[in-house]
Amino acid sequence: MTRYGLIGHPLTHSFSQNYFTQKFAREGIADARYDLFDLPDIAALSDLLQTPGLRGLNVTIPHKTNVLPYLDRLDASAQKVGAVNVIRLETDGSRTGFNSDYYGFRLALEEAWREGHGAGGVGQGMKALILGTGGASKAVVAALTDMGIAHKMVSRTPDANGLRYADVPDLIAEYHLIVNCSPVGTYPNVSAAPDLPYDRLTPQHFLYDLVYNPAETEFLRRGRAQGAAGLNGYRMLVLQAEKSWEIWNEH
Repeated sequence: MTRYGLIGHPLTHSFSQNYFTQKFAREGIADARYDLFDLPDIAALSDLLQTPGLRGLNVTIPHKTNVLPYLDRLDASAQKVGAVNVIRLETDGSRTGFNSDYYGFRLALEEAWREGHGAGGVGQGMKALILGTGGASKAVVAALTDMGIAHKMVSRTPDANGLRYADVPDLIAEYHLIVNCSPVGTYPNVSAAPDLPYDRLTPQHFLYDLVYNPAETEFLRRGRAQGAAGLNGYRMLVLQAEKSWEIWNEH
């Protein structure tokens, strides 16, 4: 039995487990299973890595950075982002860390932009506001940097280089891409939304919510009411899951 799984805490629900279980059934992938490993303490990873047949793990909060001491090397994707969400167990017993969030976010954004705006790079001269400074934002920052999109971080408790939500009204006319990397609006708190001046959004704005449950968050709903285009996190999750599968089966 070849085994895969997700580590994090708490793991109350999992897109990844449902996705891979359905993938195995749909594609006739025999003798494979995908499990949830709720790890309140990352120290338990040492024993988990000895699981017979374990080939790969996905990593979610709060362990995307504290898995680093348990790895032997980092792929360029993980080095670029500074966080790991995919671990591959090599045939020699060593462990390599990757980041597929970068890939999923960037490709989903480029796809959505082409669909709505035709060929060409994503928003030439576009500027972005990134809401939240957690683990997911690291991949977004790396992707936007590589795409040449200027960006600023917005947080309730910003560092010296970040912005407060109170600063956003003065910038929103200039920053047309807004990426929600915070958990605000996630089920069951579906009526919540980041504290933005939604009445100042226009059809020139593009809202990207990394939340995927519900499919239309309050953040996206309020943006669309002003004519702004929007994208939820589902496509990013599918792309990063498939990238994980590709990583685990490269050899």
